Amino acid sequence: MVTPITFAAPHALLGARPHDRSAAFCVAGVPLDIGTTNRAGARDGPRAIRAAARMLTDGRHPISGAKPAALDLSDLGEFDIALGDMEKSLALIEEQATGLAHLVAFGGEHSITLALLRALKKRIGVPLGLLHIDAHMDAGEDNFGQSFAHGTVFWHALNEGLVEPRRMVQVGIRAPAWPENYAWTREQGATILSAQDVHQTPIASVIAQIRDVLGTGPCYLSFDIDGLDPAFAPGTGTPEIGGLASWQAQAILRGMAGVDFRGADFVEVAPAYDVSEITALAAATMAWEYLCLFAKRK
Repeated sequence: MVTPITFAAPHALLGARPHDRSAAFCVAGVPLDIGTTNRAGARDGPRAIRAAARMLTDGRHPISGAKPAALDLSDLGEFDIALGDMEKSLALIEEQATGLAHLVAFGGEHSITLALLRALKKRIGVPLGLLHIDAHMDAGEDNFGQSFAHGTVFWHALNEGLVEPRRMVQVGIRAPAWPENYAWTREQGATILSAQDVHQTPIASVIAQIRDVLGTGPCYLSFDIDGLDPAFAPGTGTPEIGGLASWQAQAILRGMAGVDFRGADFVEVAPAYDVSEITALAAATMAWEYLCLFAKRK
């Protein structure tokens, strides 16, 4: 087990108090990237997202007037992981997430989502609706010989009953994949909106379709930063051209007001490949937009 990484007053960046697991909303970093299959480095994502969040502490939301700093919000620092051992790391992440009222996790790679969904399903007792923004479906049974990796997250989540497939929507998908991967995911009942679907459809209609799929039950948001085009998010392990513009993703999140989200993660920021912090700022801003959905309106 590694010692949690300590940052200089990380709670100050989001206006959160430190290390209070009883808070209504908790932020935590999950510095895991041993399940990546292209470029590693997402373990440094939490540090980069927190640093970029300094841009988001001055004022309220420009549309809604919400102020996330007014939430009952705590920054828990970094979760422990077991370096080199994916299944033990997932167990540790699940253990540390269990019991939290509402967790917003900064990855780390996408494998962390499986552990977070396991913990949340344990707490609320029913499968979750899922809004998954990504370039990749991450629903393969096997990822280059690994059963547990960032490309197999939702294969496990669906097979373990963590997610309600007919309330699952994947947005921004565009990476090369085998036809059987698409077929299997759709056969489970999931909805796939490709990046091209989003580009060719008015954003209000995209938002309406997502909301229709998610319905009224408890939901989860998993935002892989490579859902954005590399022009807006170059600092990630597996970039894919043709992705969402940052304004499209931002508009989608703003359109989710009232959806019963119970947790979220923002993953796959790899700052070693970033340019002028634009990827980290995109992730921090999307997390801020998410928290604004719950903050008191002006």
